[in-house]
Amino acid sequence: MTLLPGRKEVIMKELKLTDSVTEVKGIGAKTEKALNKLLIFTVSDLVRHYPRGYDTYEPPVPITSVKEGEKAAIEASIITSPLVKQVRNLKIITIRVKDVSGSLSLSWFNMPFLKNRLMSGYHYIFRGKAARKNGALVIEQPEIYTREEYQRKMNILQPIYPLTEGITNNLLTKAIKTAMGEAEMAEDYLPKAVIKEYKLMNSKNALLELHFPKDKELLAQARRRLVFDEFFQFTLALSYLKESKKSWKNNFVLEDRQGCGDYENSLPYDLTGAQRRAWEEIRKDMKSEHTMNRLVQGDVGSGKTVLAALSLLLTALNGYQGCLMVPTEVLAQQHYETISDAFLEFGIQTVLLTGSMTAAAKRGVYERIKKGEVQIIIGTHALIQEKVEYRKLALVVTDEQHRFGVRQREMLSGKGEHPHVLVMSATPIPRTLAIILYGDLDISLVDELPAGRLPIKNCVVDTGYRSTAYRFIGKQLEEGRQAYVICPMVEESEVIEAENVIEYTEKLKEALPFAHVEYLHGKMKPQEKNDIMERFSKGEIQVLVSTTVVEVGVNVPNATVMMIENAERFGLAQLHQLRGRVGRGKYQSYCILVCGREGKDIRKRLEIMNQSNDGFYIAGEDLKLRGPGDMFGIRQSGEMEFKLGDIYQDAKVLMEANEAAKKLTKEELEAIFLKSPELKLKIVEFKGGTL
Repeated sequence: MTLLPGRKEVIMKELKLTDSVTEVKGIGAKTEKALNKLLIFTVSDLVRHYPRGYDTYEPPVPITSVKEGEKAAIEASIITSPLVKQVRNLKIITIRVKDVSGSLSLSWFNMPFLKNRLMSGYHYIFRGKAARKNGALVIEQPEIYTREEYQRKMNILQPIYPLTEGITNNLLTKAIKTAMGEAEMAEDYLPKAVIKEYKLMNSKNALLELHFPKDKELLAQARRRLVFDEFFQFTLALSYLKESKKSWKNNFVLEDRQGCGDYENSLPYDLTGAQRRAWEEIRKDMKSEHTMNRLVQGDVGSGKTVLAALSLLLTALNGYQGCLMVPTEVLAQQHYETISDAFLEFGIQTVLLTGSMTAAAKRGVYERIKKGEVQIIIGTHALIQEKVEYRKLALVVTDEQHRFGVRQREMLSGKGEHPHVLVMSATPIPRTLAIILYGDLDISLVDELPAGRLPIKNCVVDTGYRSTAYRFIGKQLEEGRQAYVICPMVEESEVIEAENVIEYTEKLKEALPFAHVEYLHGKMKPQEKNDIMERFSKGEIQVLVSTTVVEVGVNVPNATVMMIENAERFGLAQLHQLRGRVGRGKYQSYCILVCGREGKDIRKRLEIMNQSNDGFYIAGEDLKLRGPGDMFGIRQSGEMEFKLGDIYQDAKVLMEANEAAKKLTKEELEAIFLKSPELKLKIVEFKGGTL
């Protein structure tokens, strides 16, 4: 039995976690269809649809402390009678309020019933977002509370969920509350000794507190437990995967070929010492008794792609096939053009395979791959589709950027008879964490940048610098260069105060009327995204306003400015990844970090970016600064296999979970799988076979 916050009665449980979400009271066929878009199909999916943040009611502030663009609460008296005016189809009510520090206007749209409540002399707490209208600050559409009502609100953390069309936050809150009260929650699968040693909250309580926290301290404990679970399951699955690979005999022993030396000599630069070390480790692996499973970890622009090309060339010169999988179609096209031209002189045929190709074009490519007419295959996730049959696949290279796509990697390597696997990662993860996260791989570190690369010039500024930044971008465009502007949001949000790409694009078009400005975000259709990136790559678009979707975008050597709005909202490692989109050509490049909020700690974090272009140094500093106190860093998508966990913020938990998984005895493992058959099934799927 579970007693939910705000409920006096104890509800008898009837639901099973495996039941359809329609079994939850209030969810019909129409709502089910909308929930399916959020990947909610069962009661279990519903209760594990985590909040992306929490609305907190902070103490009221003096009117003079209210800032543009920020949400604030003020306690004030009404000093004017309501003024009602009609503007097109909007009925606007405006009043003026005052406290000891000053006065301010408030306005509401299409809420005429408030006229009788907003009487001169009345005293309330008003809460809303401040905007600047006609040169003066005004709080629009504020909530209205008595002091007693507001004090009750101040003690509650209200969950804010990822939503979709047809699903409101209120609907999800009610449905999850009902499900949590009525579903038979699974027994805690972790051994009591592990729970005690790492001071973990019970799993049922953790889930309840994450959705409906009594206070911030309990929320922190709940999040820590659920993050521990994610990391524990991940590292446990990885250990099984590594164990199974130890016995893989090398079916494709690759001998050195003169062509690799010729290709290296044809490059317009010398390989760095780090590249030579990594190349030697790759060659040694591919000649050894066992199959290669290696990660090449290198900072942005360190020259990992050359190592991929050399490895593919060696494979093809030995009479086998090799494939390279990258995250975007535009990047696949770029790699294809570079590699196919370079390899033609060695008699090697290269082919491109992407999801947007026509069915007929794909069939033609499938046929050539199956017959062995092509040696190098470059593409996106289309490479792992069932219809692709390889003739003699000996090498799989995945350009993961910052994604830990273990399953995709396994699906691709499953296309051959245990081919060699080479993973390229541009994420500067400290080695201690990389060893855990890439537990099934050996690691080569490329920690030198090519000679002659101009370091990026950085600056950290506040929003008052924008007009200067726009003028600077304009000058760069006049010189024929291009620019990125990053915003954290796709569109305006009532809850989160941050710049959004859709409105920002219009603002930038006004500031730079001569420039071709477009926007890009993750909610766009794949073909739309590819089209925008391709046009930016060709120079047809001069300024690209985007969300972080460009992190794994494309190589545009002509882009020289990266301007990041609300830079304080991103982790340092992510800021470094974004900055890595510029500085790829022969021109001097710049990164402008615009800070939307003031604060000593915020400035201290961003100054680390200002001082260094070294991703590994930045990742290490990020690790020191991002403590467990940041409860609101909850992920909305499982880009790193984790819904809640953040490898930087939760580095300590990652290490603890890995340690706990390694210490388990055979008996403890059997007990875990007995209590949680779902976990066993998950690991079997992850590993691709029996345990």
